[in-house]
Amino acid sequence: MNLSDIKKIAVLGAGTMGPGIAQIFSMGGYEVTMWTRSEETREKAKATLLKSLVTFAEEDLLPVDQIDETFGRVSFALTIEEAIKGADFIMETIVENKDAKLELFKEVDRTASRDCIIASNTSGLNVFDLIPAGRLNQAVIAHWYAPPQLIPLVEVVKGELAPQDFAETTVALLEKCGKTAVLMKKFIQGYIANRMQMVLNTELFYLLDNGYCSPEDIDKAVKASFIPRAVVLGLCKRADFGGLDMTANNYRNKSYTPPEPVDMPATLAAHVEAGELGLKSGKGFYDYTGVDKQELLAKRDKQLFEVFKLAQKFMSDPV
Repeated sequence: MNLSDIKKIAVLGAGTMGPGIAQIFSMGGYEVTMWTRSEETREKAKATLLKSLVTFAEEDLLPVDQIDETFGRVSFALTIEEAIKGADFIMETIVENKDAKLELFKEVDRTASRDCIIASNTSGLNVFDLIPAGRLNQAVIAHWYAPPQLIPLVEVVKGELAPQDFAETTVALLEKCGKTAVLMKKFIQGYIANRMQMVLNTELFYLLDNGYCSPEDIDKAVKASFIPRAVVLGLCKRADFGGLDMTANNYRNKSYTPPEPVDMPATLAAHVEAGELGLKSGKGFYDYTGVDKQELLAKRDKQLFEVFKLAQKFMSDPV
């Protein structure tokens, strides 16, 4: 399948990820049908989509006179069969639950075209174990990051039985819609970015559990050092610029000893047991008592827009 073969896209799931993903495909000029079981979720998704399009227009990422047209390219269906009818690309975005995905893929298997690409947004499951055997030759993963309309990265990896052109077409589709797509050579749980984040989390909680510093210290340190540097150099090029011999010496001299793995970091367990789950509960590492959450999220998004605009500028003209 080639990019030119894709005319209609189905997005299955209208919760956390669905509206943003549908927005990106619609902004790319595609007709999109979203599926959701409930009318309540459908109406919420419509409102979320429209609000996001307005925000994009405010950020000069979408002409104001194209808001209604872009919104109008997204339709909604209450059955999977209706949503995927005539779809050339199916994007599954439902909850990260094995049984739920098994059931959804059974329904997709009943009526989906034998020529379409079936993609999953799964973040932690090996979805190739859940897709019916007869559909594995159509299966790819396209792993987006939240909020999907804002975070540029999508990691793509095909199933072993799917042709390479399905993966390449998925990448081409995402890039046409303005995403930064990375095509992985083979599947590994966690992909690239999540595995990097888990390594950082291991150190984060080791430092906190052992009283080396505060959450504020950690955030200040990373924001004033390797995180902004990585926007320019990434990780591999940063090692090139620093000298691979220096990196090798760090290993030879055992400059770093990784912490022993733990089942659950003590600091994390204490917060969770206390019901301190972060912004959504009003307290986590930081105290959000009395904070207007929607206003804070809007401020976050505005700042993310600025960061990713700058990142895109650097990626377009790399060092």
